[in-house]
Formats: sequence, C-alpha cells, structure tokens
Amino acid sequence: MKTFNLSVLLSLAVAVYCAPVSEVTVQDEGFAKNYLKSFFNLTEESGPTVRRGGISLLVKKLSEMQRFFGLHITGTLDTDTLSMMKKPRCGVPDGQIGEFSTFGNNLKWQKNSLTYRIENYTPDMSAAEVDDSIAKALQVWAKVTPLRFTRIYSGTADIMISFGSRSHGDFYPFDGPDGTLAHAFAPSSGIGGDAHFDEDETFTFRSNTGYVLFMVAAHEFGHSLGLSHSDDPGALMYPIYSYNNPETFVLPRDDVNGIQSLYGPNPDEDPAGPGPQPPTTPDSCDSTLVLDAVASLRGEMLFFKDSFFWRSYPQSVTPQQTLITNFWPNAPATIDAAYENLQSDRLLLFKGRKVWAFNAYDLVRGYPKSISTFGLPSTVKKIDAALYDVETRKTLFFVGNNYYSYDESSRRMDRGFPKRVDETFSGLTGKVTAAFQYRGFSYIYSGPYMFEYSLRSGRLFRVLRNNYFLRCTNY
Repeated sequence: MKTFNLSVLLSLAVAVYCAPVSEVTVQDEGFAKNYLKSFFNLTEESGPTVRRGGISLLVKKLSEMQRFFGLHITGTLDTDTLSMMKKPRCGVPDGQIGEFSTFGNNLKWQKNSLTYRIENYTPDMSAAEVDDSIAKALQVWAKVTPLRFTRIYSGTADIMISFGSRSHGDFYPFDGPDGTLAHAFAPSSGIGGDAHFDEDETFTFRSNTGYVLFMVAAHEFGHSLGLSHSDDPGALMYPIYSYNNPETFVLPRDDVNGIQSLYGPNPDEDPAGPGPQPPTTPDSCDSTLVLDAVASLRGEMLFFKDSFFWRSYPQSVTPQQTLITNFWPNAPATIDAAYENLQSDRLLLFKGRKVWAFNAYDLVRGYPKSISTFGLPSTVKKIDAALYDVETRKTLFFVGNNYYSYDESSRRMDRGFPKRVDETFSGLTGKVTAAFQYRGFSYIYSGPYMFEYSLRSGRLFRVLRNNYFLRCTNY
C-alpha cells in the first residue's frame, strides 16, 4: 500500500465453512497463493507452484502460516491448511508469532481522550442498535485502559466510522457479499484510526445468523488503537471472526495485556474487583488442567476445555487449538461430554439436558434432542462423561458416582444400571470428568489425572496426567 502502508490496512474476510476437501485442485492452489500474498507477504518471485513444493519462498510462507495457526508444518498445501485459509478471518498480515502484537513504530494515540463519529448507518439494523453496538465496542477497550471516547456529530473525529460497498473512497474497495466485512487503519493523522464496514454484508445486533456488529467493531477498534493480531485462538485480536454474546462478552486476558502494553491499565478500575475476570485461553501444558470432555473423530483425538478444543492426530506434531463454535457453528459454546458413534459416523456433544449430533461439520437434522432419548431417567440433569466401547458397541454415560450402559445397536439402556463407577473401575474414587477409548484401552479422566484401564478385565494399568495425549512440548 503506497499511500497508507498496507501493513495497517485491516480487512475482515469471511469464507464459507465446508468439510475438508479430498484433494487439492488448481483452483485451490491459486486461492492459497492469493491468501499468502495478502497475509504472509508472498511475492510473485516465489519459484515453484504450491503443488511442486520444493525449497522456495512459497514453501517458507506456507510453513509460516502453518506455524502461526498451530497446524502440522509441512510447507505443502494439505487439506487442513486449505480449510484454515477458508475460515472467517481478518486481513492484516499474520507473520508475527507469540500472543498479542502491536504495529510497532510507536503506532498508538498520544492522548487518552479520543473522539468518534458515525457518518452513516446500515439498513440491517436500527440506528439505535448501531449506536449501542459501536459504543459498547469502544467501551470494551476503555474498561481496561485510561482511554475515553466521546461521540461527535459533525467535523472530523479521531475514529471515523462508516458503512459502504465496493469502492467507498479509500482506494481499497470491498468485494460484495461473503467477502471482506470491514477494515480499519492504525493510529495516525488523516485516515488513521478510521473503520469502514462492508454494506453488502448482513450485520446484526445480537443474532448469530449474520455478523454481530459489536464483535466486528470491537475487533476493528483494537486495530484502530494500535493492536495487530494475536496467535492466541481465544483472543479478540485472533484473525478468525467468531460469534460471542455481546451481553456476556469479557475481553480476554491476551487482549488486555496487549492494549495495556500501549496505554497502561484503567486507573479507575480495580483489577481484582467484582465482575468477571478476563478469560485465559487453556494451556495444554498446564499440569493442573481438568478437561471437560475427550472424544475421537475419524482417527483424530479431540480434547475439550471451556469454549475451546484441541485436535490431535498422528501427522501433527502439536495439537491444533480452536473455539468449539468455529468448528461447529451450531454447537453450544461449552460442553459437558462427547463421544464418537462409529456406527452412525457421528460426533455427539452434550450440554445440560441436550445432545447435539454432527456429521463432520454439519448438525444432523432433528438435533439437538433431549438426553432422555437415550432412556436416561428424568433425574439426570447432565452427563459428566461418555465412553463408546468399540468391541461391545455400547456407550457408558457417567453421571456423578454412577454410570449407565447404552446399547447403540438396539438403542436401549441396558438393564441393571446404573452401577457405581468404583465397582467397575478400581482405584477411581473421584468424579469422572471425561472418557474415551484408544487402541483397545479405556481412559477415564478424573480431575487432573487420567486412568488407563482394560475395560474387559477392569485392570488399572497406569495413572497419567491429563495432557499425556496432548503432546505438550513441556511434558
């Protein structure tokens, strides 16, 4: 960008969710090259094509992209890499690795009192809803810094906010529906700090059927204040757009650290005071980690914690972490239990008294359903863990100190249940928090520990830490 510096133009690009493709096409290669040009500074003088591979700048840039997103670093365009490229994301280059980042060169406002002006409105929402969304998005950053925002209704503000389509006056046209959602400029004079939203998209006030303006604006205003992208998948400044309920949204710890590195903390706010604390993204190397659920899925292992899960598979050196709703948009934000039904090729996720079934990324028609459809009594308000046994084709549901056995073939609950957990699983006295089966062994999680059993004999072989299968680099 010759006029305004390309590194500070931020555009929130969105792509259609789809299941991994079976092979990489010529069209995919072209898409991948354009992606790397936009986000990882790939130049035309990159040597071989993506398909040929080889030691080239192209391979280097693919490896950088894979490293940033926690993918298996191959330097080649595999289906996982292509799938990540097609996810909703923000368009600023992502080359910097390591939590939050800033634009550098002192690109921050040299004052704490900033003005903003809403130049026009989207017809998707009422003017009051737009006003509320913008004000709340700015307040996200004001709450944790000395920054204060004042709205003006005429003249030039520090942050000028507008909606436009296609060419809209800044030499960086939007591309119509399902393309860029918005872009913003880093702090500076003139256009610096301004945020533009693509009118060809559908913005919403609270619904996740479109793009929640509050979430898009909060992300963009982070750029307007001087933040670049973070490789923390839980951060607001992570490149991928994700839905959050504006009423319950709390700025994550990584973003708090980033913005306070520029402006310092809010002198009027007690960091240990009442109210929710900034959430921290779960760390697979945390020795005290207590998982919410574990399941297999088409040869992969899935580990769930809070609103995140890790994908671990043989070809990957480190597990890939992402938000549950980024992978399954129709899933609950957090879950209680999960298991893979190999007979129906479905992944089942449990939350409270409901169960969701997915075939790949797609919610199976008729779901979510009540957990009573398994024959569980009405007194069961939630399932703590679920374990599918490959040999017997039965699923064990753990509830408190007891467990039930469900026959997947007959779709009936087995007689004689529930039974006490410690009657079958010797040495297991704590609450079961997760369970799954791998290579003939059953792994029952309780607190920060994992118990390795033979389900046939009931013999306990080993007691391991919860992150044993997560291949933590510090383990």
